[in-house]
Amino acid sequence: MFAFLRLALVAFVLLTIAYGIVSLWSRQMRRRKLRKEWEAEGRPGDRRDYVEKGLDEYDDSFRRKLILLIYIVPVLVVAFIVYAVNFM
Repeated sequence: MFAFLRLALVAFVLLTIAYGIVSLWSRQMRRRKLRKEWEAEGRPGDRRDYVEKGLDEYDDSFRRKLILLIYIVPVLVVAFIVYAVNFM
């Protein structure tokens, strides 16, 4: 039982690190895209306001929520492997 809890803790820490990296990377890519859109649209208003408004919309987007699959998919894969090894 102790070995399983240690595995779960290590997996949670690694998945949290992966989530943080992917989340920051995705937000940075969105910021870069918004800056390019601002220049392509003829620079309407202040760039900082335009980017912040776009990032606020990004925070509520479905794409942002998909990053949570980093926690769900590995757990499902391990559960399937355990099931397959023991019951198939």
